[in-house]
Amino acid sequence: MTFEEARALFPVLDSFAYLNAGTFGPLARPTTLALVEQTRRDSEEVRSAKPYFDELFELRTELRTLIAGLLGTTSAHVALTTSTTDGCNIVLAGFGLQPEDEIVTTDAEHFGLAGPVFASGATVRVARVQQLGPDEIPGAVLAEVTPRTRLIAVSHVYWTTGVVLDVHALKQQTGLPVLVDGAQSVGAIPVDVGALDFYTVSGQKWLCGPDSTGALYVADPDALRVARPSYFAQQSFEPGGRFVPKPGAPRFDSGWIPMGSVRGLIAALGVAPDWRFERIKEIAAACREALAERVEVVTPPGQAGLVTFVPKEDPAEVTARLFEQQVVVRNLPGTPWVRASCGWWTSDEDVQRLVAAL
Repeated sequence: MTFEEARALFPVLDSFAYLNAGTFGPLARPTTLALVEQTRRDSEEVRSAKPYFDELFELRTELRTLIAGLLGTTSAHVALTTSTTDGCNIVLAGFGLQPEDEIVTTDAEHFGLAGPVFASGATVRVARVQQLGPDEIPGAVLAEVTPRTRLIAVSHVYWTTGVVLDVHALKQQTGLPVLVDGAQSVGAIPVDVGALDFYTVSGQKWLCGPDSTGALYVADPDALRVARPSYFAQQSFEPGGRFVPKPGAPRFDSGWIPMGSVRGLIAALGVAPDWRFERIKEIAAACREALAERVEVVTPPGQAGLVTFVPKEDPAEVTARLFEQQVVVRNLPGTPWVRASCGWWTSDEDVQRLVAAL
């Protein structure tokens, strides 16, 4: 598939310079068709009989296998969720932490990770990394580790600065359980979970899937308590008696994902070209270079698909004005920054439209 053919899959790109996959990726035609077709079937056919549920389970198995491939693991280690936040809550609830336990995190985390961390009941130690470069962040995180640390909870790619964190080094140097927020990494950079313990996936961002889709990697499912069982978690259940969870990470499946959304994410994964990571790296570098001629760029060179910069005017007003010119970016609340997300579908013209509109 050529770049032109790949770009033509996304109707929104006919009008917009779509630079906000960090929030929601664009929907490709096959993804939209999968959603529409399943909705049609749901309205015309029975959606509560055994054949319907058999089909749903088969599709969930297919999706689980595809996501495992993205992470360099097997389907036995993948739970299907509705978001990264969902995955973080599953892990934090399963740990059953107490006030005397500590979690190490940073001041640059999205609420999808920070919320579950601070609601966990544990003592939270926060590394101040928002203004640090990629080589400085690991040391700042490690400096917060104590003998009471039970978990390190960090992002692989920071949603604000776009910095890529060496999460594997944190695991290697501490041996502690590591929970990784993968919302800005999976689909934007190559991912191999390796020795990491937990890794969350957002389906609607860089994977360009439907809303409320995601996944959670669990290295050792037997070591994490099932604290939030859904219908899909059970291998067997005796009313008034015993609950037996499914083998592996599927016991952490967080609940019902509409069949259309499952089909849509499968379709989205099927259109991503083999050259996607190389293209993201290339276009993000070009975007950073072009922006640097006009504004201060926050994101260091050689990171992922996010490029954050400081506009010369109010970030919210700049973002709104850009949208009026059909250039879609995001201002980052609480900061003076605006963020552009460069995907494998992003063209040189999209970047030129962004820079010209500034």
